[in-house]
Amino acid sequence: MIITGGQTLKGAILDSYGDHRIAMAFTIAGLLAGGGETTIENTACVATSYPTFAEHLKTLCHR
Repeated sequence: MIITGGQTLKGAILDSYGDHRIAMAFTIAGLLAGGGETTIENTACVATSYPTFAEHLKTLCHR
């Protein structure tokens, strides 16, 4: 994945504000971020559209 921008992504504490799309996008961005841990708050909303997101992501990351 290539993200063209002004700065490298860094770990941060982020709030999805209950939006399942934002929560999943922040999750992927957090995996690509360097320089610290990423914490995403209010992720229960992901179950709205993709209840097995975390399990599938764990499977993909452990390959």
